[in-house]
Amino acid sequence: MTDLYERDGAPLADRMRPRTLEEFIGQRELVGQGRLLRRAIEADRLTSSIFFGPPGCGKTTLASIIARATKANFVQLNAVTSGVSEVRDVLKAAEERRAYGQATYLLLDECHRWSKAQSDSILPAIERGTIRFIGSTTENPMIAMTPAIVSRCRVFQFKALTEADVMLAMRRALTDEERGYGRLRVQADEEALRHIARIADGDTRSALGALELAVLTTPAGEDGVIRVDLAVAEESIQKPMMRCDESLFYDMLSAFCKSLRGSDSDAALAWFARLNYAGVDPRIIVRRIIAHASEDVGLANPIAMLQAAAAAQALEFVGMPEARLPIAQAIIAVCESPKSNSVSSAVDEAFADAEKGGFGPVPVHLRDTHYSGHTRIGSGEGYKYPHDFPGHWVKQEYMPPEARGRRYYRPSEMGHEATIRKNHEVREGKK
Repeated sequence: MTDLYERDGAPLADRMRPRTLEEFIGQRELVGQGRLLRRAIEADRLTSSIFFGPPGCGKTTLASIIARATKANFVQLNAVTSGVSEVRDVLKAAEERRAYGQATYLLLDECHRWSKAQSDSILPAIERGTIRFIGSTTENPMIAMTPAIVSRCRVFQFKALTEADVMLAMRRALTDEERGYGRLRVQADEEALRHIARIADGDTRSALGALELAVLTTPAGEDGVIRVDLAVAEESIQKPMMRCDESLFYDMLSAFCKSLRGSDSDAALAWFARLNYAGVDPRIIVRRIIAHASEDVGLANPIAMLQAAAAAQALEFVGMPEARLPIAQAIIAVCESPKSNSVSSAVDEAFADAEKGGFGPVPVHLRDTHYSGHTRIGSGEGYKYPHDFPGHWVKQEYMPPEARGRRYYRPSEMGHEATIRKNHEVREGKK
């Protein structure tokens, strides 16, 4: 009986692919009534575009809807298997069709996989209007694609579908008599569908694949009903592996760093866990903790740097997963420390001045005296040894002459820096 529902071996997700804008699920910001993309599709005026978003959110489905709705010729290629020669054939045919007033859409799945040379091969055709290009990609085109082709396309960002969207797709599959399981007696518990939707995490293709497995592998009861309960649902959908392309990696790392700076221990730990789950080298994470221990904490809490360095040492000594504990400790230490960017500002300004050049000689009293005969050329003459004075400090000029009067380090009033600030004020005669 199930052969009826496996026509041509097509999986349920392909059979249930929406055919019209009315059937399309999600992306209301893009294809809702009155939205730009919907108006362009309905008017058959969609220009070259890039559809960018996570798997299973409807990019290819929308492209197939466009293919049905338009009067234009529609060609679909995959960047993994198609090269310049295939594109040339498409462009040649498109030129011929254009002569008779018919436009050509070229849908390129996984378009980020094309090299610069492959991308450049279609640029003239896009500019002349020979083809209307639609690129579909899961990666951020601003990072993963050549700027030349991105600049000639309108980028539409798709979002992961909501749990409610995925639930709707599964319910349609259970009731559709033509393409789904409407002619089978299937009883799916609400909690089972909700579990599949939650684990699918916005990927309708994954959810429908799990539902298909549940229905086709669950024997009917004596009453002829196939019952999909929570236990069946849990077996049918696997725990998802986090997809971590270059764009997502940098976005998550950015979120982690900003959580450190923003003193949010919970958020920083959450991003640390996700980065770890995605397989990111923990040494990258520890390096960021060390950097932020200086950049965002600095001398407001010198212990934060010791915690960060200790986490790095622990990672090399005991490895993961045990090192997650000292790393988490360092994360919390940085987050909960008083914040100051005085160190970062100071070194940035000093380096900026050094880059200007114009260096003069080192003042005589600061020159090296660790060699015999230094007195003959006057090196060190006039230098005051601070430990010979009360408080182990004496007023003396240490700055290079060309930078005299510049102030780089300005201690804040946070944490330990408040003490440093008071010491500065005393030395400057303010107290």
